[in-house]
Amino acid sequence: MNIKEIYEYVVEKGIEKDPRGPEGVEEALERVKKKYEDLREKEKKEFDMESLSNPYSDTRILCGDPGSEVKRMMVGVDIEVGEVMLADRLGEKSRPVDLIMAHHPEGKALARLHDVMHLQEDILARYGVPINVAESLMSSRISEVKRGLMPINHNRAIDAAKILDLAMLSAHTVADNHVTAFLQELFDSEEPRALGDILKLLKDIPEYAEADKHGAGPDIVLGSKERRAGKVLVDMTGGTSGSENAYTKLSQAGIGTIVGMHMSDKHRKQAEKSHINVIIAGHIASDSVGMNLLLDGIEKQGVEIIPCSGLIRHSRS
Repeated sequence: MNIKEIYEYVVEKGIEKDPRGPEGVEEALERVKKKYEDLREKEKKEFDMESLSNPYSDTRILCGDPGSEVKRMMVGVDIEVGEVMLADRLGEKSRPVDLIMAHHPEGKALARLHDVMHLQEDILARYGVPINVAESLMSSRISEVKRGLMPINHNRAIDAAKILDLAMLSAHTVADNHVTAFLQELFDSEEPRALGDILKLLKDIPEYAEADKHGAGPDIVLGSKERRAGKVLVDMTGGTSGSENAYTKLSQAGIGTIVGMHMSDKHRKQAEKSHINVIIAGHIASDSVGMNLLLDGIEKQGVEIIPCSGLIRHSRS
């Protein structure tokens, strides 16, 4: 596979597991197309053309020749300058890395992370929150995240990769869609009665079992093992944490338990006020599940995967 084929593959697979469904994704892309067509010619030159076919602003080829063949790929949850240097060092040790794949976005993929958060509006609507309410809840949160991203030095790792003539790609929401769908299907199928049952299901998954050995496994942050779970919502995609004001609406819509990657204390307090149980599955373990579900298909095409930077590699192929 070359870099462009890997990029197109992860986008295609991300769409397959998108919580909006194929029609919802197509509608989102049509809105972007209409927005582009309405722009002036000068504005069109500044437009992100990738967004016409890729609905995930946080998944992009960051540097390198898209046509370059990839035989060996280093993949990590976070790729910073240190990981780029590690990739270069592997080349010196006769294990050249053709592509570095980051889960968490860098560069332009990080700068536009807030754009993908609109996906959360459709998730809230899917679980019973009126779409007008969902859009209102998310509007201020998306603006908050956008402002928070503005002062970040987005291009540090990419600049290092360019200097060392290494290619980089980020695959964020495409992987988060996979772990969200994987766990939601599991809980919908198994119908766990209590929070303890959810913990057991999670710890039977290799990535969470491995994380648990290092003290970073699944844990209950609101509720107890004996408390009944009710309707379970897996909240692991859509860029980053949504609005803390959404928990009241989710409770009213019948959600009893949220299983997430992580949760700020501000969000936890609002969930507690709304009487929603919360289980944190673990950030890096959850990211690893999502990435592994993508990587298996790439590995089948003969690409060697070198895991780094927290990625708990487990193949299901």
